[in-house]
Amino acid sequence: MPRQVPPPEIPPNIASLRPYSPGKPIAEVEREFGLTDIIKLASNENALGPSPAAIDAIKAHAGDVHMYPDGGCHDLRQALALHLGVNPAELTFGNGSDEIIHLLGLAFLRPGDQVIQGDPTFSRYESAVTLGEGECIKVPLREWRYDLEAIAAAVSPRTRIVFIANPNNPTGSYVTHAEVERLLERLPDGCVLCLDEAYYEYVDAPDYPDSVRFVQARANVVALRTFSKLYGLAGLRVGYGMSRPEIIRAIEQVREPFNVNHLAQAAAVAALSDRQHASLSRSMVAQGRQQLSDGLGALGLIVWPSQANFVWVDVLRPAKQVFDALLRQGIIVRTGDAFGADTFLRITIGTKDQNARLLDTMQKVLYP
Repeated sequence: MPRQVPPPEIPPNIASLRPYSPGKPIAEVEREFGLTDIIKLASNENALGPSPAAIDAIKAHAGDVHMYPDGGCHDLRQALALHLGVNPAELTFGNGSDEIIHLLGLAFLRPGDQVIQGDPTFSRYESAVTLGEGECIKVPLREWRYDLEAIAAAVSPRTRIVFIANPNNPTGSYVTHAEVERLLERLPDGCVLCLDEAYYEYVDAPDYPDSVRFVQARANVVALRTFSKLYGLAGLRVGYGMSRPEIIRAIEQVREPFNVNHLAQAAAVAALSDRQHASLSRSMVAQGRQQLSDGLGALGLIVWPSQANFVWVDVLRPAKQVFDALLRQGIIVRTGDAFGADTFLRITIGTKDQNARLLDTMQKVLYP
């Protein structure tokens, strides 16, 4: 009889990690409730879908998937550098921008280092710190906005990275150019400021930070963006980071080879060229933000100002109950309990008709 061998010991920092919990998939709701007419307003996806040009590019390159992708993303690098007005050497690419968060941890964190973030915010910052055996300092939001003064006060000589989600997930709030400038003046040498701008294309606030200017003027700023939101390529996983070449080189040293697949690169290049689709996506979100904010407010709920493609709403009762009732009507949203906000829902902005259905169903749920 073979000797019984105990399983290997899991390091404490790995054992403490919590797997990411995504929004409930449509197929799961179909199986669970036997529904067919389902709308998903939970994961901040683009309700218009991808650009037709991106779909054509995927079809055109489908026969090439037996070959490894371009590890340096040459065509995408050149197209994006031209689009942004930056040096190609100032760009790095990831399997979604969340991979670059992970790579920043690998490149810059040593055991015992500190990372500062807001609370609540995107969970992958804390995961990067935990993997690096560092300490995560969580600074509470003030009225659901990042409090950069409090973050600056929390900085210590051990602080290696400050993460700012701008706009923030899950609240949709943003910090201004002047606020970021003041924070940068107070960061010590050797501390990286990461501006995570997954939703920046939806921002219309005039005082939103110009992160390209910060990246090009300072040696310690990284800006992250993605093709998952405005460009509707969430299923292909392609994001990018901008920084000075010396920081980009450090990220490249820890990046896995061929991390951005061939179809993702081709689709992203095509999506960049389709300005009409990008414009339609922005207009849909701008109008939908107003539609949901007005409609939810008319139901007596509290909707916080958003600059993203979702709204953060206090339903003034246990949000899980509202979530479950909406789910049974074929509408998937996201509860705030994962963020420590038990009466809140995060609702992705959909098409005009999807938003109207959400509002109609919400009224029936709240006032049967």
